[in-house]
Amino acid sequence: MGLFDRLRRAFSGEPEEEPKKEDEIVSTSEEESSEPEETATDETTTVTPEEDQSEVTETKTDEAKATEPVDKETEVTEEVVETPEEVEVTKEIEVISENEEEVEEESLEQQSAELEETKVAPKEPETETTPSETVRYDKGLAKSRKGFGAKLNALLANFRRVDEDFFEELEETLIEADVGFETAMKISDELQDEVKLRNAKSRSDVSDAIIERLVDIYESEGVDEDNSLHFAKDPDEPTVFLFVGVNGVGKTTTIGKLAHRYQQAGKKVLLAAGDTFRAGAIEQLAEWGRRVGVDVVTKPEKSDPAAVVYDAVIKAKKENYDILLVDTAGRLQNKVNLMNELDKIKRVITRELPEAPQEVLLALDATTGQNALTQAKQFKEVTDVTGIVLTKLDGTARGGIVLAIRNELHLPVKLVGLGEKMDDLRDFSPEEFVYGLFKGLVTPKKD
Repeated sequence: MGLFDRLRRAFSGEPEEEPKKEDEIVSTSEEESSEPEETATDETTTVTPEEDQSEVTETKTDEAKATEPVDKETEVTEEVVETPEEVEVTKEIEVISENEEEVEEESLEQQSAELEETKVAPKEPETETTPSETVRYDKGLAKSRKGFGAKLNALLANFRRVDEDFFEELEETLIEADVGFETAMKISDELQDEVKLRNAKSRSDVSDAIIERLVDIYESEGVDEDNSLHFAKDPDEPTVFLFVGVNGVGKTTTIGKLAHRYQQAGKKVLLAAGDTFRAGAIEQLAEWGRRVGVDVVTKPEKSDPAAVVYDAVIKAKKENYDILLVDTAGRLQNKVNLMNELDKIKRVITRELPEAPQEVLLALDATTGQNALTQAKQFKEVTDVTGIVLTKLDGTARGGIVLAIRNELHLPVKLVGLGEKMDDLRDFSPEEFVYGLFKGLVTPKKD
């Protein structure tokens, strides 16, 4: 049984809303289908944690209001709809360097505000009301689900014929949902034959066909995908996670939340402030260390990042730390310097711990859409990324970016941010993600 069939069966247990009268969408059969240095002179500082704390205050997530489909009685006249060109991706690349400069200036203020919003409260014992993964994904993807559902409903309401114009509009709708240009074209081409084969006429039939193709492509691309985080095989050696990504995507917050998770699990955690060039980056990571109760290795600003990492690795080995989380700079606009810096950091780690780093995790902001996809492509060129951390997924109405990452980059998503609470950084679950994204949009299976 495929993932789509399992979803339909799961949804069949939920009460269905009273369906509105559907207009029939006529399929046009006559249309043809489209074919350090080790000797650093600067003195190293280890930030000692204050009180151990654990949960964060909850912030409200805005939800996008779904648009109700509007039936139209008249046929749609032919319109010339321009197919999206790759020039859009080129424009996004040009915008990235400008955006990064703005983020460089604003990131200190933004992340400081983030820290104030995420003050840790004393841990309360878990109760039966602790949300399940399904509930977390359902809540975290509510905005994406409503946004995609509104786009799909609007598309089907505005068309009475499943013709060439319909599939051009479908491509644009999918691209707006951040599934990616290549993926949108692939789905559109495959659906032209599928809709005719099924003789799909009602809006629910066409909608199910579209979602089924999205799910099938998502499932097929992830057959051999490993979404798990890898740890050191030798229990006497620390596990090292190296974090990369541009400034402002939530990289420091992710490190803080992950440190909290492992610290609460009884692990001895150490942080390394390897981003020594951005103003305030060291202080922000040090503050996270104090809040979640873990140590942080720092050096003064402008120090050699590899020297910071070397000191952290030596400390982790001598003092028997279980986990070392390393922050790095995100100056993507200067790829040569960034690549050299990351290579040097990795050499320092590997010299002391031959099997490390176990993960090189790229943090991406889901709310930036195709911009995040472009960043991923560029970081993949400068370092060996092993997995994606998709932050702020609860804040976007376009959840298709996961499909684009899987289909176009073939990189596994390993962690996702589903909210502002400390425990809302979750291990990525493909089935829970698909369930949360399409819940209520798939016609329940009738026995």
